[in-house]
Amino acid sequence: MYISILGPLLIGDGQRTVGLRAKKIRVMLTMLALNPGQVVAFDELIDELWGEVPLKNTRNALQANVKRMRKALAEFGFEDPDQTLIRTVDNGYMLDVPEEALDAHRFLRMAEKGAGLAGQRPHEARDLLRQSLAMWRGPALLDVSDGPRCRAVALRLDEQRKSAREDLIEAQLQAGEAGVVVAELKQLLAQYPERERFSEQLMIALYRCGRQSEAIDIFHRTRKWLDEELGLKPSRRLHSTYQAILMQDPSL
Repeated sequence: MYISILGPLLIGDGQRTVGLRAKKIRVMLTMLALNPGQVVAFDELIDELWGEVPLKNTRNALQANVKRMRKALAEFGFEDPDQTLIRTVDNGYMLDVPEEALDAHRFLRMAEKGAGLAGQRPHEARDLLRQSLAMWRGPALLDVSDGPRCRAVALRLDEQRKSAREDLIEAQLQAGEAGVVVAELKQLLAQYPERERFSEQLMIALYRCGRQSEAIDIFHRTRKWLDEELGLKPSRRLHSTYQAILMQDPSL
């Protein structure tokens, strides 16, 4: 079974992909999928499902939802008596699948590998990072992120997605594709003005396209935004890039 959380929750087997209707079942399966092969305690599941809303018999309610989840997986052909995916272990439940079954794990592994290759093999890095980002179908855990744990994971994955986009653009710059990334970087900077790396990359891309004055303007716009919105100054790295552009440093 494969589980996709980079967007709405989906499960599949390579032949077909389906969703689960009941939200509590989606939340439970996501909680277990985030910790494949590990026990997720009853209390963690109860807290994620019901939070501070009191229930008279939370353990019974949890068991009932696990039963519904097993039934739903069985109806789709993912659960059978000879190969139980959802196991009751000690004080919790465990999803008996490998890490590779989760798209978020594959995304992180591929993105990390791509980022590590950007300096030496930028074309290969670019392809890997594109493949990793292509796994996304929308915001992570889109239909299960109400609880504190899922919400925290969703925020962390979103941050890692942005970092992967930064790494992809770095690989493209290393591969000599400065002109290709300018329009995308302008859009990303408008969307995430707080991310100085996008500013730095746009400055470098513009400079390499012979647009030095525009690159300098990006620095001043970023500096102004950081000061007015966050009360911060540009990082040393961004300032160094600005100085290098002013001096037309050959290393750029």
